[in-house]
Amino acid sequence: MATIRTARDADAAAIHAIYAPSVSDGAATFETALPGVDAMRERIRSRLRHYPWLVWEEAGEVLAYAYAGRFRERAAYDWIAETSIYVRASAQRRGIARRLYGVLLDVMRLQGLAQAVGVITLPGTASVAMHEAMGFTPAGVWRQCGYKLGQWWDVGVWQKELQAAANPPATVTPFPQLPPAPLQELLESRNT
Repeated sequence: MATIRTARDADAAAIHAIYAPSVSDGAATFETALPGVDAMRERIRSRLRHYPWLVWEEAGEVLAYAYAGRFRERAAYDWIAETSIYVRASAQRRGIARRLYGVLLDVMRLQGLAQAVGVITLPGTASVAMHEAMGFTPAGVWRQCGYKLGQWWDVGVWQKELQAAANPPATVTPFPQLPPAPLQELLESRNT
């Protein structure tokens, strides 16, 4: 039985373990120094003040997590958010990423966000395929913008409209202020 739920403080160690290989051995993130478990716990708390951070749990183990975050600091960007997802290596290729990401995007819609942005270190073949299967379209490439693991990396940007942009737009609802019933219904409808 798989459960999709909101991340909590107790998930920090599992999330840290999933993230660690991307920092030390990969280029999916440009972070080069692995944050500690306490720092990860604070990231979860901080993000959840406004955006969703969800986990995929099976038999009491967190196998994946996905979250949204502020795209840029200016107020005019309030209706767009950047998304991230990480899946434990042993749980990849099981459809977890698409299902968890789908719930994340649905929660973002519920908040009133109009756009989602995925930022992918290229070539990022699996990530590009997943984003495009989820309805994201290419929005540009930042050439040789990150240096990690002894080389320069290009970064691609993929964008997805979550809902039509209203004029004027409604205020985005912070994640903790979402009505509990629709959020719970959304999460439970996706549990397998």
